[in-house]
Amino acid sequence: MAVIIKNGTVVSPTQSAMQDIRIEGEKIAQVGENLPVSAEDTVYDAQGKLVFPGFIDAHTHMDMDNGKIVTADDFASGGRAAIAGGTTLLIDFATQDKGHLMGEAFYQWMAKAEQKCSCDYAFHMAIIDWNEETRQELTNMFRIGVSSFKVYLAYDNLRINDRELYELLCDMKKLGGIVGVHCENGDLVNELVAEQLAAGNTSPAAHPASRPAEVEAEAISRLLYIAKLADCPVHIVHLSTKLGLEEIRKARANGQTVYVETCPQYLLMDDCVYSQPDFEGAKYVCSPPVRKKEDQEALWEGLINGEIQTVATDHCSYNFHGQKDLGIDDFSKIPNGLPGIEHRPELIYTYGVKTGRITKEKMCEILTANNAKIFGCYPQKGVIAPGSDADIVIWQDCQEPITAAAQHHNVDYTPYEGIEILGKPQTVFLRGQEVFRDGKLLQPELGIYISREPGGL
Repeated sequence: MAVIIKNGTVVSPTQSAMQDIRIEGEKIAQVGENLPVSAEDTVYDAQGKLVFPGFIDAHTHMDMDNGKIVTADDFASGGRAAIAGGTTLLIDFATQDKGHLMGEAFYQWMAKAEQKCSCDYAFHMAIIDWNEETRQELTNMFRIGVSSFKVYLAYDNLRINDRELYELLCDMKKLGGIVGVHCENGDLVNELVAEQLAAGNTSPAAHPASRPAEVEAEAISRLLYIAKLADCPVHIVHLSTKLGLEEIRKARANGQTVYVETCPQYLLMDDCVYSQPDFEGAKYVCSPPVRKKEDQEALWEGLINGEIQTVATDHCSYNFHGQKDLGIDDFSKIPNGLPGIEHRPELIYTYGVKTGRITKEKMCEILTANNAKIFGCYPQKGVIAPGSDADIVIWQDCQEPITAAAQHHNVDYTPYEGIEILGKPQTVFLRGQEVFRDGKLLQPELGIYISREPGGL
């Protein structure tokens, strides 16, 4: 007995074609035209619909303790939201604590996700305490399927210095992994925040002023010079500025390999959101902040021409009431982060594909295939092909608003409230199991850990 998806338009980064898909167990067995059907098979008719590989969100923060509060979404609610939006694999950040081993963080995050998450999951390892012991642990991280890492150049409790970054990249070149970097100049951020507060600017409108485009561009430039010295590829997370993109172009012109991610908030919003009355601007406080319209256009251009390889969410949800309002008298105390894992595919389809900015093939590339390749799980994930996991999204056109009331996120608002989307998942399969159909989760908590190899494009 098999599952057959018939008559749909199967989408890949290079082409779309009317094909059938045969699923046997957890894997795709066949892809082709007019596949035979037996009486024992279960048939799904995808006539008039697109059929995508399950989407991958390679930048999430579920069940994350920032030292004061914990994100509103854990792996249970975040995984449900992911599946509802067609995301079948999330890659979260297991985060090392100062004075502790990376291995401890890995098993802590496994305990957060196991038997709770409705989509498959993997982990980047965020390195907070670089020392010889951490260095010796790197090889073991690869043994347990962690082939990507993250460091911060901002946040005093998280960031590493330039020497440590150089040493890490030199080791990563030998091991074949990839380091993702949060690029903001932490010293400048601290100084500019202090300037805003000293001037009496305490509202959310001071947030983008304290983290201008130059803060990101300088950190990107510095990272890329250090990476050049180490002769190691790097991954820049949540790119938000035209200035930052220009630094990336310079490095690539000199032969460097640089992978780049951006997020829906930087493609769809501008910094006027921070000037909304009644503290509403706090809903949009994230770092780096939402930028200007010229930055939006530069990022779309980067997506269209392939300079930006992926779109992730940086999903980091805090409730407006009881969490974001901790900074009502001081913008620097507003917890940084936005929810979005459920809405990313809908937004990219609506504002990318349906406007003609990008093709459906490009959407497949930036939401799933490139993530799978860069992060070492292709072709298990990220493609509809024989032998791949049967992670499949049957996609339908629609016209309806995004609302907090209807979302699966465990958070009391959405930054995309009222936006009319023009497409969404009808049916979602996770490793061959139908887990979502027509707005309803059918089989929650089926997610498993995905071990990854070194990747790249």
